Amino acid sequence: MTTEEAARAEVERRAEGVGVERQAGGGGPEQEREQGQKPELDVFAQLCPSRELFAELADKWSMLILMSLSACGPQRFSELQRAVGGVSRKMLTQSLRSLERSGLVLRTVFPETPPRVVYDLLPLGRELAGLVAPLGRWTERRAGQMLAAREEFDAAHAGG
Repeated sequence: MTTEEAARAEVERRAEGVGVERQAGGGGPEQEREQGQKPELDVFAQLCPSRELFAELADKWSMLILMSLSACGPQRFSELQRAVGGVSRKMLTQSLRSLERSGLVLRTVFPETPPRVVYDLLPLGRELAGLVAPLGRWTERRAGQMLAAREEFDAAHAGG
């Protein structure tokens, strides 16, 4: 059996609800899954649908959009583009569409002339933004240390 076939079999096994589930709190004894429960998803499994969602959310533009909407509230497209410096119109459009499709962002079109479009967070998006914002703040606080570490690494590995 190839690695891909093994991964597919694992996803199918999990989808059928066969196997074990870790207890909340971790580290406890494993117990068999009860009939009718949803299978546990695993972002580390190659074919697990949660992995694709995780990759889309981990995109730098998605994270910055969520953080901007959380910090500033509902925004129009041009406001978001200014807030998220460096994002192209195309990438902002794609990221917003992906976030909207995943139930994180709400796009509201107001019937005016010209039409006004506003983006806002849905409850799921607010929850995720609340988790992402501390990561952004941590990165800002630790950027100096990480940049210094990069310089050290690059100097140590310069020239081959």
